[in-house]
Amino acid sequence: MGREFMSEKNSERKSDKCAKNMLNQYEAPISHAMKEYAGDGALAFHTPGHKQGLGAHGLLRELITEEGLRQEVSLMEELDDLHEPEGCIKAAEALAAELWGAEDTLFVINGTTGAIHAMLLGTLSPGDEVLIPRNAHRSIIGGVILAGAVPVYVQPEVDKRLGIAMGLSLSAVQRAIAAHPGAKALVAVYPTYYGYGCDLRAIAEAVHEAGMLLLVDEAHGAHLRFSDELPPQAIDLGADVAAQSTHKLLGSMTQTSMLHIGSHRVDRGRLRQAAGLLQSTSPNQLLLASLDIARLQMAEEGRERMAEAVRLSHLLRSQVNQISGLYSPGLESCRAGADSGAACLDYTKVTVNLDGLAVDGPEAELILRHQYKIQCELSDACNLLFIISMADNEAVVARLLAALKDLAAKHLQGEKQARKNECRGAMGDMPVPRQRISPREAFFADYKAIALAGAVGAVAAETVAFYPPGVPLLCPGEEITAEIVEYIRRYQALGMRLSGPADGRLETIRVIK
Repeated sequence: MGREFMSEKNSERKSDKCAKNMLNQYEAPISHAMKEYAGDGALAFHTPGHKQGLGAHGLLRELITEEGLRQEVSLMEELDDLHEPEGCIKAAEALAAELWGAEDTLFVINGTTGAIHAMLLGTLSPGDEVLIPRNAHRSIIGGVILAGAVPVYVQPEVDKRLGIAMGLSLSAVQRAIAAHPGAKALVAVYPTYYGYGCDLRAIAEAVHEAGMLLLVDEAHGAHLRFSDELPPQAIDLGADVAAQSTHKLLGSMTQTSMLHIGSHRVDRGRLRQAAGLLQSTSPNQLLLASLDIARLQMAEEGRERMAEAVRLSHLLRSQVNQISGLYSPGLESCRAGADSGAACLDYTKVTVNLDGLAVDGPEAELILRHQYKIQCELSDACNLLFIISMADNEAVVARLLAALKDLAAKHLQGEKQARKNECRGAMGDMPVPRQRISPREAFFADYKAIALAGAVGAVAAETVAFYPPGVPLLCPGEEITAEIVEYIRRYQALGMRLSGPADGRLETIRVIK
């Protein structure tokens, strides 16, 4: 009787806290609960083993403050349960849903990869067809494998000058819907890693009219809602579910993301159940608190900070375009209308094209890193990508511009055309393999490792991608062609880093027996 009474009282207390904090965007309920427990003075006979920092190694103490270690506990009464939230986590998720305009929001502590896996596992069933852009991140293929779904790939538009894939056009989506009317959902990438967005509103209308769900990988869009100069976020354009990387351009810790639910077309309980299957039952409270605090920060000063980031991005882009040999695309690289894969641009993603220089992307990245102590977000065959976030200021932009001016002055290529042609034909000409069996069948099939040079005609048993940006060249179940082998070797020669295969140099590749 006493235990039941205490349980009822604890539940009432958690509900009271939730109700109290739910509409107050200027509180951080998870952080408050952590401080409350750490300050209570309870003697710890529980995990984690460092016992609130008492047993922590000196190196760990250098990484995390004394107060952070005291609060690095989990599953205490005050701290709630990520999988069945009733108190501070429920309040924090409700605050996030309100701020981002979602019907419901789930906190995720294994990255947007985990959020995407939960999104697909929570909405798809084995055998369901799902429409996927070919430039999707490898995490989407992982979610397809988990759900047992059957991918139907849709070709995105390609910018031949930049050599990068953009978003999906409405006509491409309509053709895919007509060819596969029984598909359960479309997964859209919005915006792309390089910041380009399709006309997602028109695509949402087409998808919903066909009775399908719109699921969005919005890893690079958590900041969009806080500036009217940036493209609208996916939930505001009709997405049923959107996975956002809160850590990528906002202020939470790496590995933290949010899964926003935008409609009643999806089963919220099943989505939360899927997230529960994929996330730790002992979530790191520091990660959860960082999500809550990032939300608080955007509620307090998000619009002001994003306005400054956009201003700095415009400044950087305009100055880069005055440097001989460099080009930073802006709105002129977009094409208005529902049938454009690049209908809008997130200005905070500043792409610098190196067509006019005698260095390629990976070479330029290394030069900037080691000679100028500047690290870009990514390099590809002919571009560098720089992110301007709410943390930046004019001084750091000036330092980047000075480095780019010096780089260009030292590596101008004059009238040479060979590298320009190589760049223009790089990412945009990525070959599309034929799917022989589903990714899930391939994942569970017996495999063997053979030389890549002798693998033409075989069926891949693993994912092959260059990272970043993590777009698969080969997915499990797809046929290896001579064109794909040549493409892989060309990119390796440029110094691009492979991700996915067991053999990191890809001398051998796993194929289905």
